[in-house]
Amino acid sequence: MDGRGATSAVAPTLRWMSGSPGDGITTEPALAGAALALGARDVPGWSDAETALARVAEPPPGGVAALRAAVAAGDDPLGAAFCRLRGPERRRPDGATYTPRPIVDAMVGWAGRRPAPQRVVDPGAGSGRFAVAAGRRFPRAGIVAVERDPLAALVCRGHLAAAGLAGRSRVVADDYRTADLGRADGATLYLGNPPYVRHHQIAPVWKEWLALAARSHGLEASGLAGLHVHFFLATAGRLRPGDAGAFITSSEWLDTNYGRLVRDLLLGPLGGRAIHVVDPTATPFEDAAVTAAITCFAVAEPPRPPAAMRLRRVEDVAGLGDLEGGREVDADVLRGARRWTPLTRAPRAVPPDHVELGELCRVHRGAVTGRNATWVVRAGEADLPEDVLFPAVTRAREIFDAGRTLSSTAHLRLVVDLPAELDVLAPEDRRRVERFLRDARRAGAHDGYIARTRRAWWSVGLRRPAPILATYMARRPPAFTRNAAGARHINIAHGLYPRTELPEPVLARLVESLRRTASVQDGRTYAGGLTKFEPREMERLTVPDPFLAAG
Repeated sequence: MDGRGATSAVAPTLRWMSGSPGDGITTEPALAGAALALGARDVPGWSDAETALARVAEPPPGGVAALRAAVAAGDDPLGAAFCRLRGPERRRPDGATYTPRPIVDAMVGWAGRRPAPQRVVDPGAGSGRFAVAAGRRFPRAGIVAVERDPLAALVCRGHLAAAGLAGRSRVVADDYRTADLGRADGATLYLGNPPYVRHHQIAPVWKEWLALAARSHGLEASGLAGLHVHFFLATAGRLRPGDAGAFITSSEWLDTNYGRLVRDLLLGPLGGRAIHVVDPTATPFEDAAVTAAITCFAVAEPPRPPAAMRLRRVEDVAGLGDLEGGREVDADVLRGARRWTPLTRAPRAVPPDHVELGELCRVHRGAVTGRNATWVVRAGEADLPEDVLFPAVTRAREIFDAGRTLSSTAHLRLVVDLPAELDVLAPEDRRRVERFLRDARRAGAHDGYIARTRRAWWSVGLRRPAPILATYMARRPPAFTRNAAGARHINIAHGLYPRTELPEPVLARLVESLRRTASVQDGRTYAGGLTKFEPREMERLTVPDPFLAAG
């Protein structure tokens, strides 16, 4: 989960770094060896699992001089290597999404305007990006980084040591919810990116912990809460007067029933100060499609509930600036609101029984193939395994013709979407794929701009099926259809993805309302009469609240 932008000196890229000296680290033992060579042993708190990794560590290729220089320059070569060795699919079950530097800078910048803490705690530290940045910003503060993954914890130690912070740092290789962080005589700053793990992957024992811990604050918890909610609650249980913090997470808790716990905590023991939401169409994280919210909190002395909170929405990471601004929303208004996302926008004339589409759904344009002649085929046209061929809406006419419901994919063409790592294919399937790719290369499919910017030029990267599909450019209002057939879509269409699960009757009412009320006046019209709806513009369409309809 993430956010963005700090100062004008920050480069516009969202990547932590490119051309990292850690690119030569191609195995996990070599990564462990690099962390050790940078001084990981000097950071206390070692676990048995880390000790076992150290026994099989290998010397890093090329030594560590370049790695040390990169850390001194503010980069994170070990974290970049970790993310490369463990791709998004492998990290996703642990919720390990590493935070881009501009977001770290913005959050540390906010903390820097407060009284200096005696201690900084980085929950779910990963490679220690927040821990290192805060350690540099607060030269007298002790650093506690909490990380459960043994290799990430070892990497974090190496990062802290290379940054010259070993003498006042400790890495706790444990679960943040119950980890022993020790005591601090002064104020603690909690700063980080709690892991995003959906409730399906959270063990029952931890759901019981959530319910009991919430009850200790006089609050109720839902078993549907994601792991980031657990981290907010664990932090609330540790806070003392004068403590403060900023977390970047998925923004789902602003509107969901399970997020009520976080909202209540912010209006109570967490002492919420501000929430900065990055527009849903922005992509603050390189390897995770998520709407990000940065939440700032501070416990007053003496403790008291906040009278108001500042809420703000920014269009992109650069708009985060120094996490200032936003409009004050009275605490009583927040307590009475069913959803908080609408309160992050400037007031506009929306009827009380209407909502903006963006409050219900994220709108995402389909994948860009880069060369439809290669990647869009008809059934039987390409000798490829069936599991890399996806029926997809590839022409706007298919949405117009579908009417209210797209109920079949039999008439649709197929998009070839190959895995980025071809070695996951069975031997015979891989041979068929490689024959296809030889032909694609001869046709120049590898050399276009889109192909060159992909991680693997042959991997289109289709999104999952969207429950609702929409056209976005025509000489008529956009068409909307319920995607009952589960078709994928490319960039001639938008996919509407509910922010929370919507019952079928609600989806049906939403489609009907969109088909009835969307107008060309809501988009932007170009010469020749074409009207275009960017995702953000479509999200601003207002419709009758489908939850209020009878039946």
